[in-house]
This record gives sequence, C-alpha cells and structure tokens, in this order.
Amino acid sequence: MRRAPPALIWAVLAAVFGTPIALSLASPLLEWRGPVYILAGLAGMIALGLLLVQPMLIAGYLPGLSAYRARRVHRWIGAALVIALLVHIGGLWITSPPDMIDALTYTSPTPFSPFGVTAMWAIFAVAGLALLRRRLGLRTWRIAHMNFAVVIVAGSVVHAMLVEGTMETMSKAALCTLVVAAAVKVMADLWATKKPAR
Repeated sequence: MRRAPPALIWAVLAAVFGTPIALSLASPLLEWRGPVYILAGLAGMIALGLLLVQPMLIAGYLPGLSAYRARRVHRWIGAALVIALLVHIGGLWITSPPDMIDALTYTSPTPFSPFGVTAMWAIFAVAGLALLRRRLGLRTWRIAHMNFAVVIVAGSVVHAMLVEGTMETMSKAALCTLVVAAAVKVMADLWATKKPAR
C-alpha cells in the first residue's frame, strides 16, 4: 500500500468513507425522519468511517504525513470520534429517550444495541485513558489501548451490520470489512515488531 500513488490512496479512502454516507443521505427512508434523527445517523456513520482512518494513521499508511504528524492527527481524530459518538447518542436520546434507556441498560430487544453500547463505553474508556497516558506509562497505555481497540472495532462493525436503516448494504459492508481489515493488519504488524528475533 505504501507503494501506491499518494493521490490514489487518498481518493480511495475518500470514496470508501464518503460513499456510504452519500447513499444513506439519498435513502427514501429519510423522508419520514426529522433533522435531529438524520444528524444522529450521520454522526454514527462518520464515527464508523473514522475507525478506518485511525489504524491507517498510526501505521503510517497515509502518505504526506510524518510519523509525528500522523500521531497528532490520530489524537485529533480520536477526539472527533468521541464528539461524533456524543452527537449520535444525543440525537437518538432526543428522538427516543425510552429506546436509549433500554440500550444503555442492555435491556433493548434490538440485537444491534448491546454491540453499539459496548463499543461506546470502550471509546469513552480510551478517551479517559488518553488523558492519563503519562501517568499510566507507555507500555500500560499501549496494552489497554490495543485491547479496547479490539472491542471498539468488533462492537461497532457488528452494530452497523445489524442495523437495518438508511445505510446501503453493499457500501456499508465494504466499509465494515475495511475497518476490520485495517485494524487486524495494523495489530498484526505491531505484534510482529514486538516479537524477539530468533
């Protein structure tokens, strides 16, 4: 991937990120939805797309960014992910408080709710740990971050795939597949670099 033309990498990333959102906004199902619900759904889709960008940043797969700058952007994207998640949750709370209470208490009858809520708590946990990163130490931070990242990716992808809403199925599946592939690839690379040489 590092040998691909930079413009091609950015174009593919933009297409993978933007296509599901564009198709969702063109869905006829939105005709019966209010602006708050639409904004909440859009925030959720943006958060899912950001999960693809995060591992690519930390692994240095995105051209034009030094390792230092990529780490800084990774942190800013992490903050944007938290904001998108808060908008997603807040919008759904405004449109249907009882449903959100059921989801947050793991009593919702919808199969996608527990996966999304678990991913949400993992994202908040990473954000909290990031504020304590210097006190935790680099090794502890990395182990915790890696474990929570697995929960975030798995929970978010299953949540998105189980939701039958405005997102077009094929583009959503493609985005979810790439999110998982990017996370697995980066984690495998990081694990390989930590293995002692034989």
